[in-house]
Amino acid sequence: MEKGTLVEFRVQGDRRLGIVERPDGKTRWFVVDERGQSHSLAPRQITYTVNGQTYKLSEITSFLEQVKPYLDPSSLEVAWELLVEGGETVTPNEMANLLFSQSGTLHCYAAYCLLSDDKLYFKQKGDAYEARTPGQVAERKHQLEVEALKAKGQHEFLARVEQALKGEAVEWQRHDRQRLEGIEKYAALLADTVRMGVNYDSLARAYPPSAPVLETMTMLGRPTTPQGAFQLLVDLGCWSPHENLFLRRSLIPIQFPQKVLEVAQQHLDFPPIDSDTNRLDLTHLKVYTIDDETTTEIDDGLSWEVLADGRERLWVHIADPTRWLVPEDELDLEARKRGSTVYLPTGMIPMFPELLATGPMSLVQGRVCCALSFGIVLRTTGAVEDYSIHTSLIKPTYRLTYEDVDEMLQLGVQAEPEIEAIATWANRRKAWRYAQGAISINMPEATIKVKGDEINIDILDDSPSRQLVAEMMILAGEVAAHYGKTHNIPLPFRGQPQPELPPDEELLQLPPGFVRACAMRRCMPKSEMSITPLRHAGLGLDTYTQATSPIRRYSDLLTHFQLKAHLRGEVLPFSAEQLKEVMMTVTTITQEVTMVERQTNRYYALEYLRRHPEQAWHVTVLMWLREDSNLALILLEDLGLQLPMSFKRYVNLGEQILVKVIHADPQKDLIQFQEIIYQEAQTAVN
Repeated sequence: MEKGTLVEFRVQGDRRLGIVERPDGKTRWFVVDERGQSHSLAPRQITYTVNGQTYKLSEITSFLEQVKPYLDPSSLEVAWELLVEGGETVTPNEMANLLFSQSGTLHCYAAYCLLSDDKLYFKQKGDAYEARTPGQVAERKHQLEVEALKAKGQHEFLARVEQALKGEAVEWQRHDRQRLEGIEKYAALLADTVRMGVNYDSLARAYPPSAPVLETMTMLGRPTTPQGAFQLLVDLGCWSPHENLFLRRSLIPIQFPQKVLEVAQQHLDFPPIDSDTNRLDLTHLKVYTIDDETTTEIDDGLSWEVLADGRERLWVHIADPTRWLVPEDELDLEARKRGSTVYLPTGMIPMFPELLATGPMSLVQGRVCCALSFGIVLRTTGAVEDYSIHTSLIKPTYRLTYEDVDEMLQLGVQAEPEIEAIATWANRRKAWRYAQGAISINMPEATIKVKGDEINIDILDDSPSRQLVAEMMILAGEVAAHYGKTHNIPLPFRGQPQPELPPDEELLQLPPGFVRACAMRRCMPKSEMSITPLRHAGLGLDTYTQATSPIRRYSDLLTHFQLKAHLRGEVLPFSAEQLKEVMMTVTTITQEVTMVERQTNRYYALEYLRRHPEQAWHVTVLMWLREDSNLALILLEDLGLQLPMSFKRYVNLGEQILVKVIHADPQKDLIQFQEIIYQEAQTAVN
């Protein structure tokens, strides 16, 4: 090429014009563009050569200005209509003649620009351009419209993202939600760092993002990793920094379907006919419901009365949610899908819609309520002498907290002798169960509550009132199971195999208290469920089922369905095989619920400790996790938390020491403690 030849080439897709300056070796040329930058180009990199004359660098701008008036893309449609029928090809020179009736250097280059930029009417074929068919043009128009809409949507999405990042309120559109939901699913993979015990890098490699997530994260300039997605959602205000990823990663439904809510409201407005027309009227009894102050689903109450023959009868009244539903209806199937109410530090996710669960299903003070009542006469030893089970009507008299009952027992309130009587029978029951081989393992249990940004951890006090309620619930469970066993009713029976506890001489070598309890707990086998009766070694009972929380546990609801049908003399709603199948499904769900509850509690426990780096904690060394590397399980006595700790020295089981947190990352499930030496300990305590 001659020096001064004007050529076009591309730099990262960007069109450039330049002047040929001199050869670069045998095949390449040095070209200086309109910006004064020099490029070494091979012939294949030159996309167009302006023939006919030579130019100076200063003339490029003028040349482009002269070309600009001819660059009207709409003019190609006219040319296409003239050429399409013959299926002809056209060169830039020919197109210049067709469009401008001239073929000068300006006109030819303008025609080339129009053809090379065109995405609709013509496609390149060698050095010429071929007219697309009408069908191809129609399809291309559709594609371009789709691409334009997509580009518009992306632009608008980016604008809303900018709004959100500034902290402004944003009304996300449907397509935005689809993008964000994909990002949410990807970010929720972070829960697997805990569940699978993998690190962030391994997780990102194992789970590459989907194409839409990759596109969005790249468009926003964010790292395409689960933690990058998590941080984006936090920055956008979609998620809290403490978003419950365990819950999001699970299959536990958080919201109720609209259809279920509508059915619940219909039942509230127009109560269904009660199948139990012969309910026993027990509204004359004084009924106590005893719960935590924050409990809203009240599903059990207690009564005591003296019979004509002088014997005393205990009544355990259980809420009757099956009054409001039948097997396989919308409410039942939704409850089955959930398995149980989920209790998290941040709040609960109910098994039934709250308008029913906390209203007509609950035993509400002062209101006549449907119940399933267990009337039980005990021997002085605490064994069951006689019992009966009834669908009933009761009227709860007092809604008491555990603290209320503890105070009443301590003061011996004369006006409520029923409370003292129930407590006396509860103590006899407990003594009887332990005589039957029940096993007591007393370890502190932490209760974690989150309100706003505040985290509170308390130890659940095993007070007389809690023991009283627990014994009455166990008693009702034994009676329900005995009734099922006697009448050959398939129920979700619960059992626990006999544990092989360490020999007494071995236990005596361990420090008394928490260390021994921990050693015994390790030997306790998991509880089991069966449609036939099982012995429950831990409770010391030959047969047992759970029947006292039907608003909160689906397995208890199954017990109610079966018992009530038998009491009415009807065919059982679930055959043995049907019950077994439902139980298997529900057990899988409740295992997931338990896991989410445990993981969430641990997260907030670590977050609480992370916020108190200077706090000195009294701990007891409970057991070795890996004795060869000095990794032990410790108990933070003030919080009731059991966590791992790696020691730099050998410690004895039962040893009590002071520690502080040196690193905690709840999202990665990491916690590191450091022992406080004596001098530091004095300062920390003071």
